[in-house]
Amino acid sequence: MFLTHRTPQLPTREEALRGRPTPEFTVPERHTVLGNPLTGPYPKGLEVADFALGCFWGAERKFWQTEGVWTTLVGYQGGYTENPSYDETCSGLTGHTEAVRVVFDPKVVGYADLLKLFWESHNPTQGFRQGNDVGTQYRSALYTHSPEQAEAAQASREAYQQVLTGAGFKEITTEILPAQGRTFWPAEGYHQQYLDRNINGYCGIGGTGVSCPIGVATAED
Repeated sequence: MFLTHRTPQLPTREEALRGRPTPEFTVPERHTVLGNPLTGPYPKGLEVADFALGCFWGAERKFWQTEGVWTTLVGYQGGYTENPSYDETCSGLTGHTEAVRVVFDPKVVGYADLLKLFWESHNPTQGFRQGNDVGTQYRSALYTHSPEQAEAAQASREAYQQVLTGAGFKEITTEILPAQGRTFWPAEGYHQQYLDRNINGYCGIGGTGVSCPIGVATAED
């Protein structure tokens, strides 16, 4: 509630909640739609990508509906608090954003395809908000797992900025940072595949209507 009447601001490491060494809850074993395990280790040949694009309920559904995605799970990333809860993250005192971990088969769907889906599924120019959802936990972010992902993410941002600028939008505020050192903390079980179990549940995800001009990766790329 204290965030209602002031501009959201990320806490410093010293200001952030300390968290706890072990989680206060368990995560379901399997994905309710795809049927595969939520947490690793994952089968050989699959890759991992982390995306933050607003409320993770609708964001996760975007990815699990994509061919070649093996599993998805939602969580908290990019902040300081260990094993945070949803309420703590929403307080703005953990520094985390609501994120989706996507485990995919690069022989079926490329990271570039997932980036295109990411950019077109939200408005990345809004800072600490996404539509009516306001708070640091709703900021746009890409946490990369390899130099190749980092290069592709940055190139896609630059390409999308050009078309957004032409369409009258402001500067992209998406942060692009290495996933290393930015632990992905899985969210509570009731958040996992929320819109599969609550088909009429809230979904705050909405894009700009501007297509992202990055190419479609092939299995040979």
